[in-house]
Amino acid sequence: MSATFTIPLWVDLASVGVGSLQGALYAAGFRDRRLDLLGVAIIGIATGFGGGILRDVLLARIPLALESDFYLPVATVAALLGMLLERLFRRLGGFLTALDALTIGLFGAFGTTAALATGLPEVPAVFVGALAAVGGSILRDLLLNVPIALMHVGSLYAVAAIAGAVTLVVLRAVGVPVLVAALVCVVVTFAVRVLAVLLHWSLPEQQALRRVRWIRRGGDQQEPDERRSV
Repeated sequence: MSATFTIPLWVDLASVGVGSLQGALYAAGFRDRRLDLLGVAIIGIATGFGGGILRDVLLARIPLALESDFYLPVATVAALLGMLLERLFRRLGGFLTALDALTIGLFGAFGTTAALATGLPEVPAVFVGALAAVGGSILRDLLLNVPIALMHVGSLYAVAAIAGAVTLVVLRAVGVPVLVAALVCVVVTFAVRVLAVLLHWSLPEQQALRRVRWIRRGGDQQEPDERRSV
């Protein structure tokens, strides 16, 4: 299945701006890091550009961020705005979480629709969309030298991105217009991510699964490693 869809420039710029703002807000929250204006701007730009560049690299095309003079100024201004108004934004409660969820949804929708437009099958399109959704946050965490949020128990970053991408692909398969399907994708991704934070949803932890397997094999409730250390 293919879908003829071109991301409008202003929409892509808005998503990059939202991503850069979110990245700068996240970076500015680290009180133990001495980040100057350039450092925060770089992290914000990387967050805003990461998902789109990863999407375009996977689709073997020139990144959209390099085809216009507007992307870098928009990302820079958004990043600096996020740093300067960080305290104001944080007073709004869950604003950072909501902005993060919106960023994932936007890039997931754009990545999936772009993949479908190039003629990729549905499953690879979901893969591209999910990677585009989380690419910015991965690059952000790598630059800040912190554990990648995607790997945290309870984050459901990838689950939210995959849920949105799958929803988009299914809607397109039944003939729903691509713009409507993309909007639903953003809503689904946003809802899953926010609800995961509010309701403390999480996938089973690896340590918990190993403990269950050990007990079922007839061992006691201590982990094998713990028994050796006694």
